[in-house]
Amino acid sequence: MAQSIKISDADMEIIRKEADRASRSIAGQVAHWMRIGRSIERAPEFSHARIRQALDGKRSPDALSGEEQIVYADEVLFAASAETPEQAAFFEERRQSGRGVGANADGAIVRQSKRKQPKRKSA
Repeated sequence: MAQSIKISDADMEIIRKEADRASRSIAGQVAHWMRIGRSIERAPEFSHARIRQALDGKRSPDALSGEEQIVYADEVLFAASAETPEQAAFFEERRQSGRGVGANADGAIVRQSKRKQPKRKSA
């Protein structure tokens, strides 16, 4: 029986591109990567548990195999790219106060324009 899952828009874009490149359906691409991931996690020379320990600071990344270090680095970069609740609150406060800063769709830094105050007439 088929099941539905939620996948982020960014991950879905990656899946679509790779599926097109490999002439697979989207479901076929996900199944393909799932089989690869399961095989890697079960491989004796590759330990996802060791990667988890390194990510948790319980093992030095230098103690990982080359393949494990690649996965470790990908996980670190993925975690670093996610916005924390504290960051979200900080930037929301800046937007509310008219001091918003962010990036446009092209990645260029943009500033929220200051609200123009009506000119006061001098008496």
